[in-house]
Amino acid sequence: MESFRLTKKEMQELSEKYPTPFVVISLAQVKKNYDFLKRNMPRVNVYYAMKANPAPRIVTALAERGASFDTASAGEIETLARMGLPGTRMIYANPVKTSQGLAASAQFGVRRFTFDDKSEIPKMAAAVPGAEVLVRVRVKNQRALVDLNAKFGAEPEAAVPLLLAAKEAGLHPVGVCFHVGSQSLSTEAYEDALALMRKIFDEALAAGLSLSLLDIGGGFPIPTADGTRPDVGALMRTIEQQLDRLFPQVEIWAEPGRYLCGTAVNLVTSIIGEKERGGQSWYILDEGLYGTFSGAIFDHWTFDFIAFKPGRRRKVTLVGPSCDSIDFVRRDILLPKLAVGDKLLVPDCGAYTTASATTFNGFALATEIYWEDEQTKRCASYKMVSA
Repeated sequence: MESFRLTKKEMQELSEKYPTPFVVISLAQVKKNYDFLKRNMPRVNVYYAMKANPAPRIVTALAERGASFDTASAGEIETLARMGLPGTRMIYANPVKTSQGLAASAQFGVRRFTFDDKSEIPKMAAAVPGAEVLVRVRVKNQRALVDLNAKFGAEPEAAVPLLLAAKEAGLHPVGVCFHVGSQSLSTEAYEDALALMRKIFDEALAAGLSLSLLDIGGGFPIPTADGTRPDVGALMRTIEQQLDRLFPQVEIWAEPGRYLCGTAVNLVTSIIGEKERGGQSWYILDEGLYGTFSGAIFDHWTFDFIAFKPGRRRKVTLVGPSCDSIDFVRRDILLPKLAVGDKLLVPDCGAYTTASATTFNGFALATEIYWEDEQTKRCASYKMVSA
């Protein structure tokens, strides 16, 4: 899959207009990613996991494309409601729900929930009687970047009893959901999970429950710093084939986050200092782990850096600007000789980056710039000059 990526000239032109650090967002890339998914998985109803990047214009672009939304809190539900999105286009997908989240669900008409243990049942039944519920099932996938099943999911043998208990409490059990883990490179993980879900559907039917909905979660991968370029189209088509074979009459949902926004954002950061440590050059950046690079901790992501400079590449270390010794951005990366004031481009940094960035130590968040706005300004300036 292709990513949005600034050229050297484009980066330099933007750097003359905006102080670093700044991120450049391509809404066209977000839409392109959504359209690609729908072409390869036409049966899937997309519920964007807005935790990956809740930028309002990304949310709006996806909503206009037809996407619905995976929410995890009252804050996310209320944000979408303020943007005019109805509760029918949301699922409250956090297996553990707060009283505030359930109150927001009741207020704004969110009536589909996921859960993975019996303690959630009376909470949901009291807040939104008759709500539609899906049980989240734990699956195994050792090849995922982030193992979401370490925290979430009922054991497969508990799925049907939980659905029956939900029905007894007055809820409407409609289906099953799973998540193979974030940035999953394994087709087999989805195939194994789908086979397991088919078994649970059959067990539910034998127990008197006719399930109609399967949520396959997210996990679709994007390019990585080590040069891996996953064939996500082939992965999606394989999943779609298995869905057609195993679940021909079932409504299918997916909850992609990283896949939709990860390749749509570039960061531009400057070198503000240089030190020598142990015979190696250390470059201090004006962005660090507490900012856009927060994904290095919270998302286990390895960021790529493009220097746009010639010269022999050697191992260097990149650190952030804060006065915290944990603020190492990347160690032993191969880069050419750099100098204070040089700019570095960081592609594929749209997911779990700005969403978890902070203003620790008083450093401001990276400025958000939209590529389409810059193109519009450029066209307007050209027309004025031509006139």
